[in-house]
Amino acid sequence: MADTFPFLIHKIEDIHPLMPKRIFSILVDVGSYEHGDVFEQYGYTGNGPSWAEHIQAIIEVHDPKLLDHLERDEEGDTYLIYADSQMAVDRFLKLTVPIFSDPAKLDEHLSQTDPEEFFELE
Repeated sequence: MADTFPFLIHKIEDIHPLMPKRIFSILVDVGSYEHGDVFEQYGYTGNGPSWAEHIQAIIEVHDPKLLDHLERDEEGDTYLIYADSQMAVDRFLKLTVPIFSDPAKLDEHLSQTDPEEFFELE
């Protein structure tokens, strides 16, 4: 399997009957993310909800239909999203891993954002 850093992917074995679209979980403990200070440079908290906002913005620009296959559930120092298929996981990783695994690319991404468009600010 390809490197998914910083995202941990888990296939959910016991699908909850009330949440049948939760086939895979995609998780990051952002509190221990080694490049968290990059967020702070641009005035963002870098917490789970902050990650969710930035990732959603990336997906909205590059693959908005992917959002129909994802369900957010982040809070505090945890970024958590559920995907309804392996294809959704693959599309998610293709868009996010290149940015969030490389501090220089994350810095480049954040430098091009407008803090007024985000809620999770320091």
